[in-house]
Amino acid sequence: MKNYYEYFKNTHTFNKWEQIGFKRRAGVIIPLFSIYSDKSIGIGDFYDLRFIIQWCKQCGLSLIQLLPLNDCGDDFSPYNCISSFALDPMYLCLKELKEVNISRYNKKLKELKKRYKAGLSLVDYGIKEAKIELLFELFNNSYVGGINKFEKFKLENQFWLEDYAVYSTISEITKTKNWSEWENDLRDRKPEAILNIINDYQEKVEFYKWVQWQLFEQLRSLKKFANDNGILLVGDMPFLISRNSSDVWSNRNYFNLEYSVGAPPDMYFALGQRWGMPPYNWKEIEANSYIYIKEKLKYAENFYNLYRIDHFIGIFRLWIIHNSIPEEKCGLDGKFFPEDENTWKDNGKKILEVFINSTSMLPIAEDLGSVPFCSNEVLKEFGVPGMEIQRWSKERNITYDFLKPEEIRLNSVSSLSTHDSSSFIIWWLEEAGTVDAELFRRLCAYRNITGDEYQKTVEKLFDAEHINENRLLWKSDINNIDLLCKILNKEPFEIQDIIMQYLDTYNEREKFRNYINESSTELNANFLKKALIKSMEANSIFSIHLLNEWLSLHKDYLEYFKNKRFRINYPSIQNETNWLVTVPISVNLLPYLAINKEIKEILTLTERL
Repeated sequence: MKNYYEYFKNTHTFNKWEQIGFKRRAGVIIPLFSIYSDKSIGIGDFYDLRFIIQWCKQCGLSLIQLLPLNDCGDDFSPYNCISSFALDPMYLCLKELKEVNISRYNKKLKELKKRYKAGLSLVDYGIKEAKIELLFELFNNSYVGGINKFEKFKLENQFWLEDYAVYSTISEITKTKNWSEWENDLRDRKPEAILNIINDYQEKVEFYKWVQWQLFEQLRSLKKFANDNGILLVGDMPFLISRNSSDVWSNRNYFNLEYSVGAPPDMYFALGQRWGMPPYNWKEIEANSYIYIKEKLKYAENFYNLYRIDHFIGIFRLWIIHNSIPEEKCGLDGKFFPEDENTWKDNGKKILEVFINSTSMLPIAEDLGSVPFCSNEVLKEFGVPGMEIQRWSKERNITYDFLKPEEIRLNSVSSLSTHDSSSFIIWWLEEAGTVDAELFRRLCAYRNITGDEYQKTVEKLFDAEHINENRLLWKSDINNIDLLCKILNKEPFEIQDIIMQYLDTYNEREKFRNYINESSTELNANFLKKALIKSMEANSIFSIHLLNEWLSLHKDYLEYFKNKRFRINYPSIQNETNWLVTVPISVNLLPYLAINKEIKEILTLTERL
């Protein structure tokens, strides 16, 4: 096994590695909204995570990565938050409130639990408004002022708390979180108008601060409980923030509101992506000594031991789309900013240096998508782990074979899937060996292969019986590039991008079965176990997997997750299940699963205990 101490000792993060140890670890990814216990009211809450911590300890997992817990307003996408600081009230455990005699409200809690049942296949986000209404009643009847911890909390979080509380109050009054639609004086933060809100709605402003204090106390307590049980918490820090957010309203000069951020087209998103969040104005942020970034990390440190930088490659450059471009064009007509590629590396190093020096937490980089060449070099220099998603970790040469465990970079997190991708199960059943149908159509259109000619080409190249109409499965007899070029009637130099798609995906299923030493194509629990073990065997210092993929080691849960509706998110696509799906088991039952012993055996085998 590799010597991680030697690898990290000369990097910028050596002191952070010393705090957590130079050991191989395994963990689980948890979207809090998707779990529940028999005590939950409508949705998973901070107290429910204690069951996850106990389960991890039993299995030997020592990392829990939480999807963002920031207040997401009424959008419910955890990556489109209305604050980089404030936590979402829907995750507050009502029975664990500080300085509140909750027993007086047991009847109302029972009524709320009956109205909003936990454990349904999809979350009913009506629970958020219902919780806030009850919390306001509790605040009115319980809070009398003079709570020392609350006063200290307000004092220590002046940078963001007042703005957030005022923003939330105005949003409630106006019934919109879109601050650009507020009356001019409020929209433009005229001091007199803001002071009037604070004076006229003093109770409501104080309430929003009180709720954040309650959330602060619960999540900070959870971190201590996790650490006392040998578990490290990994927070997920959204790199971007909603256009309709307290952050943008109160720090408009930090953002370029003429553009939206997204991602360029790739093999999984033929039209690219358009997320809607505004890009940063780094010159202004730097001019203010990066205090906005420093304060975010300072606050997050209360709750996490490590943190994941979402869309890490954005520190080098962002794919931006002008707001005038029609929504249906997604990310097609965007551009990288800055446009000068020679500046990207220095940009990223400067910003990452701020991240590293502003907190004791160790960062993890989500370096997926169209990754600039300089990214891996910078991550190695700084000692920051990137992401190695098994299905995408391949040799980029003529064979396009899956990377062997010993070929995976040490400074990485190995995983089967992400919250933005299909699960491993759906990848194997419907996507392995395929190309995106829309992407292939566009690539052919660039060569004037359209209409009937395009249709005939598809029929010659792809299996007509493939079950996923959005993915094209190569026929087995398209077994060389010469044949591909002949069918397309093009020379190799004319279709390099199509050839790369072909090399990346043709015969992918056979390659993967050889990779995990599996003779059968049937997806069963043993097949999944072999894929997990192969990922866990990687050089990667961490290996973290979605909860549903750990659970799928149980054959009954594997069958449940074969339904592709259980996908956490489809980026840039509005549908009926994004950020809504739940797991099919109460977390307080996790300790009784037969697979727990099997998970521990896998960790022992791969030296991650």
